[in-house]
Amino acid sequence: MDNAMFTILIVEDDKVILTMLNTFLQSKQYNTLKANTGYQALDLLKDGAPDLVLLDWMLPDIDGTKLINKIRQFEGLQYVPIMMLTAKSSEEDKVKGFDMGADDYMTKPVLLKELDARMRSLLRRARGLNINNELMIDSIALNPTQHLLRIDGQRVTIGATEFRLLHFLMKNRDRVFERTQLLDEVWGRFVAIDERTVDVHILRLRKILKPYEADRYIQTVRSMGYRFSADMP
Repeated sequence: MDNAMFTILIVEDDKVILTMLNTFLQSKQYNTLKANTGYQALDLLKDGAPDLVLLDWMLPDIDGTKLINKIRQFEGLQYVPIMMLTAKSSEEDKVKGFDMGADDYMTKPVLLKELDARMRSLLRRARGLNINNELMIDSIALNPTQHLLRIDGQRVTIGATEFRLLHFLMKNRDRVFERTQLLDEVWGRFVAIDERTVDVHILRLRKILKPYEADRYIQTVRSMGYRFSADMP
């Protein structure tokens, strides 16, 4: 993968950390954009879409988790990978970060080699999700490019994490995945969160699908994990 193909937006108010990240990423041949505040980042996004965002949680003007939602409102950025870099290290903070739409989460001080590995993983996944194809299984239509879910022709509101989870399961229909496998594929291989997080998001996904009688597609396989299947369990 040629890093020179990718532009990374760094949103960090600590000038020392910002300079360190920028220098490291440029040494790896990434193109970089820098912002000291959340609103400065939003101004930069008006001029073009980065391929990945490194986002500090505690910014001087706007909470980083709230900034994620603002970033997702830009056309073409509904699915841009966002990695949070923060001193907040509790499990509750990590879960909140993912619930707000972060794709990965690293605590400071950041290990640069690990950061590079996680970024490459996110970029590989993002390239696969940007293919302009619509998955169609029975009445469920999923468009990853437009981040759009339709059931029986009706547009369905769905969160970023539940969308990724549904997209992955639909791509691999009828295959059973353990919770650890889903964590690796949907949240990322370096994410240190409890397996129960998977159960929480499976429940949320079923709740989204239930009004359309589509929750039956998300099936629990006892002692193994979950699968998407059009066949009755």
